[in-house]
Amino acid sequence: MNADAGTRVDPEIGRTVLAGKIRTNVHDVGSGRPLLMIHGSGPGVSAWANWRLNMGPLAQGRRVIAPDMVGFGFTERPEGAVYGKDLWVRHLVDLMDALELGQADIVGNSFGGALALALAIRHPERVRRLVLMGSAGLSFPITPGLEAVWGYRPSIAAMRGLLDIFAYDRALVTDELAELRYRASIRPGFQESFSAMFPAPRQRGLDALASDEAAVAGLAHPALIVHGREDRVIPPEASRRLFELLPAADLHMFGRCGHWTQIEHAAAFNRLVADFLDG
Repeated sequence: MNADAGTRVDPEIGRTVLAGKIRTNVHDVGSGRPLLMIHGSGPGVSAWANWRLNMGPLAQGRRVIAPDMVGFGFTERPEGAVYGKDLWVRHLVDLMDALELGQADIVGNSFGGALALALAIRHPERVRRLVLMGSAGLSFPITPGLEAVWGYRPSIAAMRGLLDIFAYDRALVTDELAELRYRASIRPGFQESFSAMFPAPRQRGLDALASDEAAVAGLAHPALIVHGREDRVIPPEASRRLFELLPAADLHMFGRCGHWTQIEHAAAFNRLVADFLDG
């Protein structure tokens, strides 16, 4: 995206790809074997906000594709869209088809991990390797942290509270970041679609993202499971259960880390993922 002198270029805007009928904002960097990165479901989230410290390093030697999922970020919000696992998985498949990706490695964060699991179950031939980071995708009692994330009502104070939940490292939770993420959450259309996705009772929304455990156990794909030990959004026990179920899985638990593994331990996370994908 080019701009005249003095015009700010928004780093959250990539290029537009028509995935099915949905105009999709996509970051597409590097070359080589494709890696599809699926963001989480926080308020005001975008692919760039989620993966800004990871796309460049992981694009060294591979092609990184990071879309804003339908209903999030700068991707189209179709009128009358029924948000749920079926729509999001269809969106991923349509995007892969539009980019002529027969198969890709998948990294999924939280909500994105649930979609990665569902994609691998429904379309196993489209997935080579799986990385599941702080992943949803199994049924468990909803945490107070996830209840707060999905129940967010826009204010700087509320956003500051969410950042306190997400991060173990208090130094990351600044007034400037709270202001930035709050402003992102109130862009036109952002909160309207977000609040429609996970209405109360939110346990129902979490269960709707879950895949059948027998189907998860039937996945033969090599999988890397990553979690922060101090995660207050998705309990570490969820990843331990995934490790028990997935037959070809490795589990890496980061200490002194909340829900933001890819940010709080970015360099180590990037090395871990790159080594796994290249292995």
